[in-house]
Amino acid sequence: MGPSSIFPPSASLKYSMVVLAILFAAVLVFPELALAKNAGITRHYKFDIKMQNVTRLCRTKSIVTVNGQFPGPRIIAREGDRLLIKVVNHVKYNMTIHWHGIRQLRSGWADGPAYITQCPIQTGHSYVYNFTVTGQRGTLFWHAHISWLRATVYGPIVILPKKHVPYPFPQPHKEVPIIFGEWWKADTEKIISQALKTGAAPNVSDAYTINGLPGPSYNCSAKDTFKLKVKPGKTYLLRMINAALNDELFFSIANHTLTVVETDAVYVKPFKTKVVLITPGQTTNVLLKVKSKAPNANFLIAARPYATGPAAFDNTTTGGILEYEQPASSASKNRTRKLTLLKPALPRFNDTNFATKFSNQIRSLATAKFPANVPKKVDRRFFFTVGLGLNPCPKNQTCQGPNNTMLASSINNVSFVQPNVSLLQSHFFNKSKGVYTTDFPANPPFKFNYTGTPPKNLMVSSGTKVVSLPFNSRVEVVMQDTSIIAAESHPLHLHGFNFFVVGQGFGNFDPNKDPAKFNLVDPAERNTVGVPSGGWVAIRFLADNPGVWFMHCHLEVHTSWGLKMAWLVMDGKGPKQKLQPPPSDLPKC
Repeated sequence: MGPSSIFPPSASLKYSMVVLAILFAAVLVFPELALAKNAGITRHYKFDIKMQNVTRLCRTKSIVTVNGQFPGPRIIAREGDRLLIKVVNHVKYNMTIHWHGIRQLRSGWADGPAYITQCPIQTGHSYVYNFTVTGQRGTLFWHAHISWLRATVYGPIVILPKKHVPYPFPQPHKEVPIIFGEWWKADTEKIISQALKTGAAPNVSDAYTINGLPGPSYNCSAKDTFKLKVKPGKTYLLRMINAALNDELFFSIANHTLTVVETDAVYVKPFKTKVVLITPGQTTNVLLKVKSKAPNANFLIAARPYATGPAAFDNTTTGGILEYEQPASSASKNRTRKLTLLKPALPRFNDTNFATKFSNQIRSLATAKFPANVPKKVDRRFFFTVGLGLNPCPKNQTCQGPNNTMLASSINNVSFVQPNVSLLQSHFFNKSKGVYTTDFPANPPFKFNYTGTPPKNLMVSSGTKVVSLPFNSRVEVVMQDTSIIAAESHPLHLHGFNFFVVGQGFGNFDPNKDPAKFNLVDPAERNTVGVPSGGWVAIRFLADNPGVWFMHCHLEVHTSWGLKMAWLVMDGKGPKQKLQPPPSDLPKC
C-alpha cells in the first residue's frame, strides 16, 4: 500500500516533500549514501563440504572437497562487494574456512581460523561467512583452517577493481589461475595425527600439483597435466597462489619472461624475472607476454621446492605445458610430428641467494592512487624469535624426536596451545579466564646467539598467550629465525591486516644499526612474508581492526607444532572502530 492510498492528495504531496527533505538531509549528514551507487553488490555462494573420490598417481582416495571440486570453486567479487558464503558440513571432520588475505574489517567472526575466531562447523551443521571486501583488489584464496584439511580444501578468490577502474598495467587478453598444491597418497589427517602422537616429523608429500594436476614428471600422470593454450602475441595474467601445505616453490616457464605486477593482492612496481619464488600463503600476479609467432615447440611450466632446513622434503617437480595455437598450415604438419618440450632452468632447492634477491625486488607502487601508508612512528615494538624446539616425551611413551623427545616450534619460546573455545568469543563476552592470558612476551625469555651455536636447553614452554594492543597502535615486529635444531625459512602470515616489510637481513638483528636501513618509502605490503633462513625480517602495521587476529607460520607442520600466536586489538572509541556482535548462527563448541 503506497502513501497516496493512506493520505489525501494534499497530505500526499506534503508527505513526498517531507520524504525528499529527510533524504536530502540524510545525504548531507551521511555522505556515504551519495556514494552508495559506487557501493558493491551482495554475492551469494554455497559451499557443500563433501567427500569425493579422486585419482592421482595411479591411486584413488576419498578426499574432503567443496562441492565435489578439487581444487575448489573460484570466488569472484569486485572491490566493495559483500559476500555471503554458506558453508554446510557433510563430512565427519570439524570444518572452518579462512578467506586468506581478506582484511575482515570489523568482521572477525568471518575470518575462519578454528578456535581463534570461531568454533568449528560440526558435522551436519552450517555457518554463513558474511564480510565485505573493503579497499582490496587482486588475487587471494580461501582454504580450510583446521588441522591439515587445507591439503584439499582450497580455491581462488579473484577481486576485480571497481567497475570502469583499469589495472595499473596493460589489460591482459585472458586471466588464468595457477594454484599450487601438495598431494599425499595417504590420508593427510592420519599423517599429522600420527606425527603429533610420536613427536616425529610427518611424512612428506608424494607430489606437487598445478590446478590439482601433478604433471608429466610423476608416475602415470601424463594425462593429469595442466595445459595453458595461448595465442601468439597476446598477454596473459597468471594469478598464482601457493596453497601447498609445507613447501615454498620456485616457478618458471621455459624460454619465457614473467613480469610481476602484484603480490598478496597489492600492486607492485613491475619487474621482469625468469623465476618466481612463492611461499605457502602468498599470491603473485604475473604478466606473461607470449612470443609473436608460434614456435615449433611446447614449453614446460614447472615448480619445485625451495627448502632450507635439514629435514626431508618432497624434492619433486610439478609441470604443466604451455602450448601455442598453431596457424592452420603448420598445425596439420605438427599433428604428424611431436613438438619438442623445452624445460626451464630452476634454482637449486637451497638457493637462498636467489630467494633474497627476488624478495628484495618487491616494492609497493607508492603513488597518489596506490599509496604505501607505512607507519613512520612506532608505539609498540616486538622482537620475536621464530623456530623449532622440543617437548619432553610423555611418561610411559617412546618418542621419535631427537633423543626421545617430541618436535615442537614456538615464538619467543612459547609454543601456542589451541584453546577448546574460540578466543574471539571469550574476548567479546569477557570470559577470558581459563582460556587465554594477555602476557605474550614482547621479547625472547633470554638472549642468545640466535643464528649461532644454540643454547643447551632446547625445550619450549607452552601456553595460550596473546598480545593486547590498543586500537590504532602503530606496531613493529622483528621476526628472528633461530638455529635451534636448524635454521629454516618461515613464511609468517598475519590475519586481519596487511603489513609493510620494512627490512630484512641475515644473522642476528642489530637494534642499533639495522633500523637505519629500513625502507619507509615503498616497502612491500603483504599478508605473508618469509623470515629468511638464518636471518630476520622487520614488519610494521597499524592495528586499526578490532578483534583477535591469528599470526602463524604457513608451513602447516610448524603451525601444528605451535609456531603461532594471536593479537587482540581492542575497540576504538568511535562506532566504526568497534567489533560487531557475533552472528546468530556462529557455531558452538
